[in-house]
Amino acid sequence: METYLKNCHDALKSPSRNASGLHVVMGNEACDLDSMVSALTFAYFLSKTLDAGKVVVPVLNIPRAEFPLRTDNAFLLSESGLSQDLLIFRDEIDLHDLHRSKRLSLTLVDHNVLPSADSALEETVMEVIDHRPLERRASPSCAVTVELVGSCATLVTERIAQRAPELLDQQVAQLLHGTIILDCVNMAPEAGKVTPKDSQYAVFLETRFPKLPPRGALFQSLQNAKFDVSGLTTHQMLLKDMKPASGGDLKLAVSVIYMTLDAFLQRQNLQQELCDFCQQHNYNLLVAMTISFKDNKEPFRQLAVYSSSSLYRNEICRALEKARNPNLNLCPLSSPYSDVKAYHQGNTLASRKKVLPIIKDFLKDWERRTAQGEKFEDVDELEDDMAQCTADAEDVGIEEDSQVPPTPMNSLVEGCPLDNGLPKISAEALVEKFSKITNRDDPDNVSTEGQ
Repeated sequence: METYLKNCHDALKSPSRNASGLHVVMGNEACDLDSMVSALTFAYFLSKTLDAGKVVVPVLNIPRAEFPLRTDNAFLLSESGLSQDLLIFRDEIDLHDLHRSKRLSLTLVDHNVLPSADSALEETVMEVIDHRPLERRASPSCAVTVELVGSCATLVTERIAQRAPELLDQQVAQLLHGTIILDCVNMAPEAGKVTPKDSQYAVFLETRFPKLPPRGALFQSLQNAKFDVSGLTTHQMLLKDMKPASGGDLKLAVSVIYMTLDAFLQRQNLQQELCDFCQQHNYNLLVAMTISFKDNKEPFRQLAVYSSSSLYRNEICRALEKARNPNLNLCPLSSPYSDVKAYHQGNTLASRKKVLPIIKDFLKDWERRTAQGEKFEDVDELEDDMAQCTADAEDVGIEEDSQVPPTPMNSLVEGCPLDNGLPKISAEALVEKFSKITNRDDPDNVSTEGQ
């Protein structure tokens, strides 16, 4: 593997060696352990099995400066005897320039659709290997392998084992095995990640390479490295394991945070740091999914949504609360910040991989509604308007039934116990009330109502 990666670096530096083009194998923008290892090992496999003249290069889909935040990635590389200096990062190769010069072919691992910023590269995608629901359109020019297993590394192991098992050595096996064990939470069924195929190829690697580290010790070491956020700033914690998504005018990030939500919310100046993070990266919304483990090793999940816009915040919270595939079983928690909504997530099996489709469906619906010119109702702003309208109504003498208590704010929520008691206040009624107030205050208009 070292010799291959050194050759990749040499090929990038030598125009004569890459004159016929490059075949890039690239993981997703989170660049988690599965994404990195799948890119490295599948590129190595293709370099030995493809007949085409293009050089096959693995590319990690983050800037090099962000790699130190992937502590589990760095740990497994070190344990496998590979230097970080051998890696190639997204800011070290211009894929769009290669595409413009018609010298790029792409294989995607651990994702099956490119983000909007890379949409122009879609026509260069030759193959996809992924373990999440298929989103891309079928194309005769793109071979697709998508199977809902626990780890994409399982599918890469299967391909190598079936077509070129001689390429598996201790180093390659250690990379693949460690990734499968971590992704599948030490193969524990109660975690809801492992499938029979994951177990099959974990055993295959262990049988073929008996010197691989024992599962339990390996998982604990990788888990400790992954959850080590000591010394990280809030900005770095959000970048550590982040995936972006967008739709219409909305751009958001979903970050996995490796601590409890309580500890995260207690970080100093958190709301301002979340605001700064979103402004720097041009996000409208941020979804933070925290994960920690109880004493019995069961996962404990919580979720927070940040946006300076109450409209954006309320709309995505509504989508997450109403989701049924899967049902997240969200229970609201108190938040010390006005721009942050917090939840306990009862469905501990719903990892980010399962939550992302909910968010993407929300973004598609948002884009559709925006394109059709639908008006979004901001509950927070509507409540403020109603409170002001009530105060103004009292000032101008609009009669109220003193025997009926004022409508509480939460009666705007569907299913409130007072729904059948007080009449609901519609948008038209608000407009009518404002009109009456305006006419009463304007000396040029004389209202006859009540006379």
